[in-house]
Amino acid sequence: QVQLVESGGGLVQAGDSLRLSCAASGRTFSRRAMGWFRQAPGKEREFVAAINWSGGSTYYADSVKGRSTISRDNAKNTVYLQMNSLKPEDTAVYYCAASSRDYRQVSFSGYDYWGQGTQVTVSS
Repeated sequence: QVQLVESGGGLVQAGDSLRLSCAASGRTFSRRAMGWFRQAPGKEREFVAAINWSGGSTYYADSVKGRSTISRDNAKNTVYLQMNSLKPEDTAVYYCAASSRDYRQVSFSGYDYWGQGTQVTVSS
């Protein structure tokens, strides 16, 4: 069992940066791939970024590539999403998720555990 709690969301202006955190409980965190997804009002949940168990490999959606960095600290059971040059279209609830599969999972069905989400709002 893995429990995930996101934090770090908020209201920012276009061009600003945010770092989201996802704290995990459970002894299997360091063996799991982790991902970030987001869901805007009226839209489906979409993949943002993923990282493998060691942190050595990452994968990004085209929409955030070059502006975002996913990382993890297994000693702290935490995964991060650093987002720079934020745009109004980045406004969404951001979720972290844990997977027992390959880290290149872009579908939400590839993840076993989810956090409750943190709201990110980017004003123009």
